[in-house]
Amino acid sequence: MSNFSISTLIFNLIDVLAVILPILLAVAFMTIIERKQLAAHQRRVGPNTVGYYGLLQPFSDALKLILKETIIPSHSNKVLFYLAPISTLVFSLLGWAIIPFGKGLAISDLSLGILYTLALSSLGVYGILFAGWSANSKYAFLGSLRSTAAMISYELILSSAILIIIFLTGSFNFTTIIEIQQAIWFIIPLFPVFIFYFIAVLAETSRTPFDLQEAESELVSGFMTEHSSVPFVFFFLGEYSSIVLFSSITSILFFGGYNMPEIFVNESIFNLQSIFLGIKTCFPCFLFVLVRATLPRLRYDQLIDLCWLNLLPVAVALIILVPSILVAFDIVPY
Repeated sequence: MSNFSISTLIFNLIDVLAVILPILLAVAFMTIIERKQLAAHQRRVGPNTVGYYGLLQPFSDALKLILKETIIPSHSNKVLFYLAPISTLVFSLLGWAIIPFGKGLAISDLSLGILYTLALSSLGVYGILFAGWSANSKYAFLGSLRSTAAMISYELILSSAILIIIFLTGSFNFTTIIEIQQAIWFIIPLFPVFIFYFIAVLAETSRTPFDLQEAESELVSGFMTEHSSVPFVFFFLGEYSSIVLFSSITSILFFGGYNMPEIFVNESIFNLQSIFLGIKTCFPCFLFVLVRATLPRLRYDQLIDLCWLNLLPVAVALIILVPSILVAFDIVPY
């Protein structure tokens, strides 16, 4: 291998680590943000002992889980038992490869970025299914089946909402979608689309009120019942990485991504685009925790009925309505 190829490989690894390490830190601090916000909703104090204001609590939790003994059921399929949490974390981290943190600041600015994102979110189902089946436990298997059915159902709603964005922009590229929103954010004309999109994202990331795989009173923690120690950490990181990822995608699709007011555009001082993307990402993260603190968990039949009997007809109606308006008024937004 030539020196040029070795140096190129090193620079690529540095670029990947420069994205992965801040994401893992964001995932770690998302856990304490959630615990602090839930404590505020419930008039409690929350974590405040480990580090200043409890900021080191995520690292303490991670150390505790890593030092625990890994228990593997004797009748389990050990290869899939370990592969399930690893695949869940890997698929959630791969989604960050196409997120533009600024103009030209993306690991891979794919022209079909939205299709890449939808494909990865669909592959995330396999980690849950493998976890429930490989443990050879009826509780875990039942939890994985219910979770898989819910995620597959709401994948259709999520795709329908994103399809409307594609109609407006004429592109599958995230950077193009961001650039088109310089005049107006899509959440203003497409607020109803944002509502059922966010409902689908809640179900896709298995958050309250759609967290059936973690219904402790019904399923004994669902598909991850038999996982402990490091495998459980991987599931935990995968879930919160998906939350931050979909929050970032939400800010790109509906809040203009890294776009910022013209008063801040001064590249000679500093590129603030990544900071504005981070600030916009915090709002969907806040909504995730707000919904968890507010709404109770749905029953399984209510979850499926909400998707197929209520949200799907609305999604189909909007898919027909938005292109009809564009054709009727001869609107070409791209």
